[in-house]
Amino acid sequence: MKLIEHRRTPAARAWLKREVSEQNARYRRISQAINVDMAPLRERRYAEFLERIQTRGYSVTYDQLRQITPDELPKKPKRKTRVVY
Repeated sequence: MKLIEHRRTPAARAWLKREVSEQNARYRRISQAINVDMAPLRERRYAEFLERIQTRGYSVTYDQLRQITPDELPKKPKRKTRVVY
């Protein structure tokens, strides 16, 4: 099986290089926003969720709620939370 040769013009190579650098910069901005800037908000939401399932509970069936006891809660991992999109 032979591979197809891909020949690009210098203009196409320059465009591709520009496009890749723009996409990398965009990815870094989004990753910074998700993983660093929104980290305190995410931690607060985790805490609110854990508090809510201990007080209000979660739906087991139609109208039955089950409360989670503190010993049933998962342990927080030592690693940092990282969002990948």
